Amino acid sequence: MKLFEWQGKELFSSYGIAVPKGKVIDKKEELEKIDIPFPWVLKAQVLVGGRGKAGGIKIANDMEEARKAFDEIMAMEIKGEKVKKILVEEKAEIEKEMYLSFFLDRSSRQFLMMFSSKGGVDIESMKENVKKIYINPLIGLQQYHLRKIPKEVRQIARSLYNLFVEKDCELAEINPLAIAGGEALALDSKIIIDDNAMYRHGELPKENAELTPLEREARSKGIAFVQLDGNIGVIANGAGLTMATLDALNEFNGKGGVFLDLGGTDDPEKVKQALEIMVKAKPKVILINLFGGITKCDTVAKGIIEFMQENETPPIVARIKGVNEDVAREMLKDYVIAVDSFQEVAKKAAELGG
Repeated sequence: MKLFEWQGKELFSSYGIAVPKGKVIDKKEELEKIDIPFPWVLKAQVLVGGRGKAGGIKIANDMEEARKAFDEIMAMEIKGEKVKKILVEEKAEIEKEMYLSFFLDRSSRQFLMMFSSKGGVDIESMKENVKKIYINPLIGLQQYHLRKIPKEVRQIARSLYNLFVEKDCELAEINPLAIAGGEALALDSKIIIDDNAMYRHGELPKENAELTPLEREARSKGIAFVQLDGNIGVIANGAGLTMATLDALNEFNGKGGVFLDLGGTDDPEKVKQALEIMVKAKPKVILINLFGGITKCDTVAKGIIEFMQENETPPIVARIKGVNEDVAREMLKDYVIAVDSFQEVAKKAAELGG
């Protein structure tokens, strides 16, 4: 789960990492109540990168400029994400910008600290200036690791590492990490927390802002559902089969827009819930590709039939293999377009979705 900048900075403060004085708002009237001397920095709160280049960060030298900047930012959509909140901060007198992050490096099975003496919007193009310091998670951050970075940021690095580990982060990043008035200051935050660890952190936001309303509904019902652009809805069971189905669709120029992993279930009601969520996403065609093991084919067929008898659905192309597949095929013959081949089911769905 990604945190907004203002949420990340609240965490920074709780770990003793200095941040500029600021306030997050969503109404223009709240500007009048902000007790911070001008100039201000108004920053769009979105979960995508590139907001600075998109005009989502503006400087205001007085209240008139602040109101104008507020209106302009709140009217923005940055990489498809509408701005709903703005962080208003004091403008720091920056003497130097650096970069600092910790993230989970799966290839080495270690934590990785990255530091650069240059930070800011073009950090991706400064790879040659970035120090990579690997940290064994069983040993943790040691003094010899910290000696590889400047003295002035070592305490922040230790605090950021503690946050990274204690909050089960996949990434904890400060860019830029500035020196302002002789003090190290986190001017931005980027924090990604492992979804699987959220149950351990009651103090963190419960609602994942990245999820669509349908994705939230699916999660509340224990269904793995992802909503993307496209007009073909895919229902499969198991992450491997789901991804293979999307790849097969791509081979026939089909665009899978939403996909749902039914997992292992022997409950027709679960199948009906899955179809209900899928239909709400309004795909042009639904592709069902299931291998019945724990999930018995006739159970799936019963759920599909009961749902279709009660609701309107787009065309459904189905390939259902495994336990009781003959029974399922007979049950579904008047309801779906049944296809035996993996390639053919993808080709048929791509044609109907074209």
